[in-house]
Amino acid sequence: MKKINILIWLMLVFWSVFRGATLAADQRLDVETRPEIKIPMRDGVELSANIFLPKTEGKFPVILARTPYGKGKAEDGVGRPWVSRGYVYISQDCRGKGTSGGQWTPFIHDRSDGEDTHRWILKQPWSNGKIGTTGGSYLGYTQWISAPGAGDFLKAMFTTVPLVDPYDDLAYVGGAYQLQLLMGWGSGTAGSTATRSWKREDWLRALPLCTWDTAIQQTVPFLRDWVAHPRFDNYWKQSSIRGRHKAITSPVFTVCGWYDIYSKSVFGHVNAVRTGSRSKFARKHQHLMMGPWPHGVNRDRKVGDVDFGEVSLVKMNEIQTKWFDHWLKDEKTGVETWAPFRIFVMGRNQWRDEQEWPLQRTRYTPYYFHSGGLANTLKGDGRLSTTKPGNEPADRFVYDPEDPVPTAGGCSLGGPAGPRNQATVEQRQDVLVFTSEPMTAELEITGPIKVILYAASTATDTDWTGKLVDVWPDGRAINLCDGILRARCRKSTSRPKLIKPGKIYCYDIDLWVTSNTFLPGHRIRVEISSSNFPRFDSNPNTGHPFGIDAERQKANQTVYHDTEHASHILLPVIP
Repeated sequence: MKKINILIWLMLVFWSVFRGATLAADQRLDVETRPEIKIPMRDGVELSANIFLPKTEGKFPVILARTPYGKGKAEDGVGRPWVSRGYVYISQDCRGKGTSGGQWTPFIHDRSDGEDTHRWILKQPWSNGKIGTTGGSYLGYTQWISAPGAGDFLKAMFTTVPLVDPYDDLAYVGGAYQLQLLMGWGSGTAGSTATRSWKREDWLRALPLCTWDTAIQQTVPFLRDWVAHPRFDNYWKQSSIRGRHKAITSPVFTVCGWYDIYSKSVFGHVNAVRTGSRSKFARKHQHLMMGPWPHGVNRDRKVGDVDFGEVSLVKMNEIQTKWFDHWLKDEKTGVETWAPFRIFVMGRNQWRDEQEWPLQRTRYTPYYFHSGGLANTLKGDGRLSTTKPGNEPADRFVYDPEDPVPTAGGCSLGGPAGPRNQATVEQRQDVLVFTSEPMTAELEITGPIKVILYAASTATDTDWTGKLVDVWPDGRAINLCDGILRARCRKSTSRPKLIKPGKIYCYDIDLWVTSNTFLPGHRIRVEISSSNFPRFDSNPNTGHPFGIDAERQKANQTVYHDTEHASHILLPVIP
């Protein structure tokens, strides 16, 4: 893995990009700074905030950012641009972080602490009763989790690459554990000196996972909790927004990217408010912008190995300013005319407005796997077409959890993310490669992607992975989206059930979402394997309860594509 201190980089990105917006300020009002203001919570703990407000009499709308990454120094003046536009700006340290009191445990206190902070703001003489919230990633979580209990005084949210629900969006994907993200980010925010865990693969390989923190020589209770609770139980329910979207009554603008760790989940949460909010007003004013970005959005026209052009960069500060000026100051900025979804169509590299997700005009089209039984590696005989398979031999490979398929870009955090050439991955014998003929005309796919896989294993539990790839005429194989499914979770993540060795099962693998036009001369490719490490933990193939294994064993994998077992990828084709 590339040896950079990714955690420090992330904190800088989160704070410089998400904390308040570096606007082009028109200096209309002088700024009064009130550093280290203590705000009491319901249990007596005091959280610290820096408050920036106009140096004049009056009441003003408030923009709030709650962060675990450090609220910054008051003299840095993060809130000054907002104050110059007639706002009060508040930057607050989350519980147990910065100079705030209490103990830092991710997710647990943010709902009540956010609600208590809102109520405190409403009582202040400089507050006019209108609150907006801002920030990204974990700062998105602090907004979303407290929004259902905020009441009508929460007038607008601007959330960038937001975490919304810790279990559903962050911890487990298809039953697999997001290893690099959870252990790297978790150990870093715990104040550990082991931020190197992002890049030291020997640490990420440490077993058993239930005591992984011994590898960094520091006990981190919440890391152990995350491993000890692989199902959505009471531990996760206390920090979940499940079933609470209906109580969100404010307009929300969300920004994310096709290669972001929350690329799939943001659609689900935005749609949950659009269809389920008790407020008709809120249902109407939910907006999502999806660009060709990883977790650090809108930073460069080149992302990974692809240059998306200047058109891919947007004036995010201008968008956020218009958003708050309209909802908090009643200015006519055009916000009310914005489409619910604004998506960037890769390949064509164009922005387009849409009214719903998935798109109503979608034609879901299966592309079937074919081979003569030797689809292993790029040089194999794997083919992809709309023709159903006939009497074809199965493909086989050995999955060795001691030598998992390496993560190569995608919706990753802690290593190279985004669109990357998959050439190295496709040289492995444990990767099946199915490729179509070159496109003779443009083919756009926009929407959710999934693979229907018929497969058997010699293990009682294993993983299955799928990846959609755009093969360029020059041979570059650029990943679009991918997914994973733990065999025991094939029917339900809440009621896992082991498989019988040798039995053929049907696996519905969620590859998340994308929007891409396969241009003439390009080819569609699907990769099938059993690992994606260190983005996900490598399944030890033992069938034991999650997290307790210190040993691993190999599994012989068989993938079927014949008349009775027509394995395929289901593509959302846009006519």
